[in-house]
Amino acid sequence: MDIQFTLDGRRVGATLNDSPAARGFAELLPLTLDLQDFHGTERVADLPRKLETSGAPEPAAARVGDIAYYAPWGNLALFYREGPAASADLLILGHLDVSAEQLGGARRVTIEVAS
Repeated sequence: MDIQFTLDGRRVGATLNDSPAARGFAELLPLTLDLQDFHGTERVADLPRKLETSGAPEPAAARVGDIAYYAPWGNLALFYREGPAASADLLILGHLDVSAEQLGGARRVTIEVAS
């Protein structure tokens, strides 16, 4: 599924995978979230509700531009640097078409289904 992120007023494209968690995330759209830095690696924000994690794809280490869901905390993570080793708690939902610099400095994001 194609979605659109607006990071501090700048639009960027993104694609979600077909996992149950990604479909649940799409059901939450549109969303506007304030982002915070986490460990100099990702921008994070709390989601309004937890996502379904059954049927998740095999764990994979996050790459720059990945959209992920950290199940224990129920938050969205947007990686602007390579993430930690693969973990069953971190579900990759999709990928952003954005530079590490633009994503690393983002403070606010609006996410919606692409038109």
